[in-house]
Amino acid sequence: MNATVTWLSFPSPVGTLTAYSINAALAVLEWGRAPEPEKPPLPLLVKARDQLIGYFDGKRTAFDLPLSPAGTPFQQQVWRAMCEIPYGETRTYGDLAQDLGSSARAVGTACGKNPIPIIIPCHRVVGANGRLTGYSGGAGTETKAQLLRLEGISLI
Repeated sequence: MNATVTWLSFPSPVGTLTAYSINAALAVLEWGRAPEPEKPPLPLLVKARDQLIGYFDGKRTAFDLPLSPAGTPFQQQVWRAMCEIPYGETRTYGDLAQDLGSSARAVGTACGKNPIPIIIPCHRVVGANGRLTGYSGGAGTETKAQLLRLEGISLI
C-alpha cells in the first residue's frame, strides 16, 4: 500500500512550521519550510495549522487531531503519557519514567524523538527541579522556554 503524504508550511511565533500528514493523520510537525505542494492542503492540515495558531494566540489549550507518529512501542507509550500532561503543567522525566516503569534517560530519548512537538507536548517535560534540559525543535531550550511561558509556566 502506498502512503499519501501531504504537507503545509506556515509561520508561527516559534518559527516557520511544516505539518505533514500521512494517510489522513498528522504524522510530523517540524521547523522550517517545505517546498509548496502541487495540490491544495488537506483539510486536516488546515485544521492543524488553525489549532496551532489558536494555541499560540492563547485561545486553545488542547488539540483535537488524528495523530500517527511513527516510533517504537516504548516511544509511543511515552508520547501518550506526554499527551496526558495538562496545559500549563509540567512533569519531570523522572515522573514519567516512574509511571512507565522505565528510566529518566530512556524517557528523555523518547522525548527527543517526538515527531509531533507542541501537539505531543514534550516541552512540558522538564528535568529534576524544573530545569530545562533540552528540546529538539526550533531554537532548542529557548523554544521550550517560550512554549512554557506561553502556557503560563514560571521558569526557574
